[in-house]
Amino acid sequence: MAVKLLFLWLLFCLSWAQEQRCLQSASSCDECIQAGSGCAWCNSPQAHIRCATTEKLWSSGCHGRHIYNPSGSIQVVKDYSGADPADDEALLLHPQEVSLHLRPGVSESFPLTISKATDHPTLEPIMDVSNVPAGVHVTFSSITKGNPQLLQVSVEAAQCPSKSGTSNQNRTGPWSILITPRGFSVSLKLEITLLCECNCTGSHEENSPDCSGHGTLVCGQCECYVSYFGKRCQMNGDSVSPQYEDLCRKGPNAPVCSGRGTCVAGFCECNRLEDPKEYSGRYCECSNFDCPHHNNRLCGGNGRCECGRCVCNSEWIDSACNCSMETTSCMAKNQMLCNGRGVCECGKCDCIPPYVGATCEECSDCVDGCQDHAACMECRAFQTGAKKDTCDKWCAHLNVEIVETKDELQGKLCKMRTNEDLCYFFFSILPSGGQFAVARAKEC
Repeated sequence: MAVKLLFLWLLFCLSWAQEQRCLQSASSCDECIQAGSGCAWCNSPQAHIRCATTEKLWSSGCHGRHIYNPSGSIQVVKDYSGADPADDEALLLHPQEVSLHLRPGVSESFPLTISKATDHPTLEPIMDVSNVPAGVHVTFSSITKGNPQLLQVSVEAAQCPSKSGTSNQNRTGPWSILITPRGFSVSLKLEITLLCECNCTGSHEENSPDCSGHGTLVCGQCECYVSYFGKRCQMNGDSVSPQYEDLCRKGPNAPVCSGRGTCVAGFCECNRLEDPKEYSGRYCECSNFDCPHHNNRLCGGNGRCECGRCVCNSEWIDSACNCSMETTSCMAKNQMLCNGRGVCECGKCDCIPPYVGATCEECSDCVDGCQDHAACMECRAFQTGAKKDTCDKWCAHLNVEIVETKDELQGKLCKMRTNEDLCYFFFSILPSGGQFAVARAKEC
């Protein structure tokens, strides 16, 4: 359990670190998607959070149609079929040409089949990557050897090339690489294109209504014309009107920006807090730290705070994520939750009276059934006792299991003396009341 909690905590920390890296790179769509493989951009003009993980954008109100989160793709351009090699010099590759769109930080792979003459050893592929920017890596791993030989080709880019230097002429490709088995002339053509720019960057809407007709809309953001400013270019020069403050109130009598920010041209700019705390929302009405605590920990340490509400990790519920759905601690010796005499809630048994105990297996007020069943247990296990001659009549209906020692018994343990050899024998009664087990070994 401790290992699992540590794993979940590490996942939470990694997710939080990714969100912070995205939020710090929100000046443009291109910078956003280059900040990390998990960063996405919101194209909506109404967005108050632009760059974050897809989950964060969803929770902030950005609809899926406005979220730009490019992912890599592989397209087989050429893969003609041919006969197997007919002579020592023949060699066939499948496929022959592949086009790959690559998001930096995410590896893409595809299979390469090499059919060769049977007397050739395993072939080593070689390639010339001199025209490919540094940080783009192509590797091979063998899946099967023999004839045909199956390789996996993996391609990954650490980051997008810098805009400065000679690479500025062609930052995103495409670049062509020829992969050739050593000693042969036939090659696979691999064309690589990096996804470093947003597809909305080249689409400009001049005099956009979303920019009050005074600016250009680019990837959901307004680039205001001279003398205009504001999130939607709605302000001209230095003119400021108190009416804009009404646009920053959640209700008629609500404080401006919920008292947590400044109204700038009708839009709230939330106060900056020390990381990881932050205010968000159209009116700065949300926070990621004003959530219920449990054991002095936000959301019990088992979830994250979003707009005043705890979003619990898997296997945790309740308003403060303090209720575990784990049931191991409620499991009784008979492998029943709470011995079938209670309900497992938040990892603890709520027992039905008169049963008590951690797993509802204790009952001091229950009627002792040992004496009532002793005669049947003795005749069923040892063919002795008061009912040895009528055992089939009075005891055949009981479900009795014979085990070797008392250590194998589960449930309520009974210790009774036999009628003939005056030794003690042991049997158990399971909570259901209709199942019994008797140990062969006695104590004399």
